[in-house]
Amino acid sequence: MPSHTDVPLAPLTSLRLGGPARSLVVCESAADLVEAVRARPCALVLGGGSNVVLPDEGLDEVVLVRNRGVSGLELQAGEDWDEVVRLSLEQGYVGLEALSGIPGTVGASPIQNIGAYGAELASCILSVRAFDRESGAEVVLPAAACGFAYRHSVFKASPGRWVVLSVQLALSQGRLSAPVRYAELADCLGVALGDRAPAADVREAVLALRRRKGMVLDPSDADSVSAGSFFTNPLVPMAPAGAPSWPDPSGLVKVSAAWLIENSGFGKGWGEGPIGLSSKHTLALVNRGGGTTAELLAVARAVRDGVQSTFGITLVNEPVIVGGEL
Repeated sequence: MPSHTDVPLAPLTSLRLGGPARSLVVCESAADLVEAVRARPCALVLGGGSNVVLPDEGLDEVVLVRNRGVSGLELQAGEDWDEVVRLSLEQGYVGLEALSGIPGTVGASPIQNIGAYGAELASCILSVRAFDRESGAEVVLPAAACGFAYRHSVFKASPGRWVVLSVQLALSQGRLSAPVRYAELADCLGVALGDRAPAADVREAVLALRRRKGMVLDPSDADSVSAGSFFTNPLVPMAPAGAPSWPDPSGLVKVSAAWLIENSGFGKGWGEGPIGLSSKHTLALVNRGGGTTAELLAVARAVRDGVQSTFGITLVNEPVIVGGEL
């Protein structure tokens, strides 16, 4: 396992923020990953760096997940997520197409229960193989034991405990997508909600929508220097008048966080400093260059507090804030 000292972490994240790692070890196999975290019980495990906010002062120990490999529908944690989606469609599998363009690695996908455009990973997972730092054992958790909910899982509920090694998917083969359940995507495809469309067309439509919002990593797009959606859509008993909302299985109502932000006085491009809101999507906080994590958190708190003051709803951050909180 290659090990390095004083490694800049900012280039390893989509936000381009964070201080150095005093020690960083690169793991290119699941066995190396288990060995590394056994020896470093307090190390941060870092994958694609797209859903994390790292501290300005850096970290003592970082384990970098780079174990690659696809065997059937079992995916190693270090595989690039969007490449997996592309490959699955190429091989005739459907089910992941609405999750196209989400940055990051496979290992992070079940932790967050990634989702977009009416789809969630939970519906496509058979099991997750992980290392339990508490027991020191490798385990295979079936999907039913993963505690999947909106942007949540048992892995996220116990930060630092679980290290995802691989994911086993449950996909079907075919040409048509899963039913389209998101109005914006249905409009883009020219189909009705609940209809199916060619899965390849769904992928292209999703990528186009995400690019339009700066939600695809692109060196030529300054608005993509972000962690994606910084806040989750809150679940509330009743939506504010006029707010886009959707019923949730919990019995609560899911409200558009972007609408809440915009209607609390924070429009696209808000913020005059190096950190501000994306000019394409109010849910994304972007690093325009030269920003710090402290500045990012200050902007996030201003937005959160503004929404709380206007609507009495507290927004919750989606990215993991390492060593801090809002």
